[in-house]
Amino acid sequence: MTPEEALAIYHAGPEAVVKVLLAFSAELELLREQVETLQIQVKTLQDQIAKNSRNSSKPPSSDGFNKPAPRSLRKRGKRKPGGQFGHSGQTLNQVKKPDHIIVHPVEQCQHCGRSIVDQPVSDCQKRQVFDIPPLPEIEVTEHQVEIKECPHCKHVNKAEFPKGVKAPVQYGSRLKALAVYLMDYQLLPYQRTREFFADIFSQEISEGTLVNISNACFNILDDPVEQIRQKLITSPVVNFDETGTSLNGKGHWLHVASTPSLTYYQIHKKRGSEAMDDIGILPCFGGRAIHDFWKPYLSYDCRHGFCNSHLLRELIFLHEQQQQHWAKEMLDCLRKTKKAVDKFPLGNICLSDTLARKFEKLYSEIIDEGYAENPMPEKILTTKKKRGRPKRSKAINLLDRFRDYKKEILAFMYDFAVPFDNNLAERDLRMMKTQQKISGTFRSTNGADAFCRIRSYISTVRKNSENVIESIHNAFAGRPFIPVICSNC
Repeated sequence: MTPEEALAIYHAGPEAVVKVLLAFSAELELLREQVETLQIQVKTLQDQIAKNSRNSSKPPSSDGFNKPAPRSLRKRGKRKPGGQFGHSGQTLNQVKKPDHIIVHPVEQCQHCGRSIVDQPVSDCQKRQVFDIPPLPEIEVTEHQVEIKECPHCKHVNKAEFPKGVKAPVQYGSRLKALAVYLMDYQLLPYQRTREFFADIFSQEISEGTLVNISNACFNILDDPVEQIRQKLITSPVVNFDETGTSLNGKGHWLHVASTPSLTYYQIHKKRGSEAMDDIGILPCFGGRAIHDFWKPYLSYDCRHGFCNSHLLRELIFLHEQQQQHWAKEMLDCLRKTKKAVDKFPLGNICLSDTLARKFEKLYSEIIDEGYAENPMPEKILTTKKKRGRPKRSKAINLLDRFRDYKKEILAFMYDFAVPFDNNLAERDLRMMKTQQKISGTFRSTNGADAFCRIRSYISTVRKNSENVIESIHNAFAGRPFIPVICSNC
């Protein structure tokens, strides 16, 4: 607007001035709202760019070429890496009874060149070489059952084949166990599994046969894995987690329930309560569920514990990107509490009342400081009404979580059986993500269910320090491994 135009409005009288001012006021309000919206969008984009695997729940694979410098959430210890002073070390030791002995004789004197073949041996030195034997071939065992005619009644009698020997030609349980081990534990695709058997045993196995072996193992493990699921339901503490996967090219969710001695996997098209109800562990669970604050978990009537590693990453983000002082103090508080728990004498089940009250007080003071640092913004009167709740900052949302779920966050302090984080379940999911990278997608629902059931059995076997191949062989032989769970597991 030029000075002449403004002067013309002024001379036009009060009504003209009021009309122009109202128009300017409406335009100013509109621009203010646009500026606020753009500021929020810019801040959101800046926060997204600043997030990485160290300060958020993003996986390391999403960091790209801008990987953050590795910084562990653990405090640096006083001990140097490697073997400690006084540690005897460990290496190959000679065995008393080697499988083969090769004698290398001395037949000629190295000094004068005369023959010493008939000279008795005065001493010898020994060196042993550990190696694998020559590649074996498939061993074929033929079972013959006798058929006899009774000379008295002329009845024809026939002996019985061993249990499991049903076809004229078939593969044995040890070969089947090795095939399952390669496919479901070492994550070899069908083609590479075929190549393994051809290279090592000179035996060609078709892809269809490998599928049939996997399906047979799936059926055999129905009852053992169901027993694992039932034992999880009665366990005092169970870690829960889920991760995205693919089935027939469509997004699905792989759920896991874990203890130090049990693992149960199941794939489902949903992530939330519908999937958890179908899996059937949480609806009947009466212990403490450890998870990462995924809201559907909280709908179940059991005690809860949160993964503090997730909280530490969120606190790091608020401290480094938004300069939240209280976040750094809460970060230190959780670390100090964990350090106190780790140093507490063995045999105790919780922190002493004095220490617990000390950390509770510090925890509450930090929350009060956080709210003082993040006052709620004053309401701005606008003519335009917005639906829903007003947007809250990440800091306020995290403060509310610390305030409302104090017992769940500090559960590891009140009960030493409760872990500080949910790393157990996350570790159990890690190799499943590796399988997804190798295969890309499950081709069928049956294949996905078979992999989850077999992997549940294998993971449980490994946690109980049993041999995987031998345990799969025993399952084919009708003697599957069933863990015996103590009351504290």
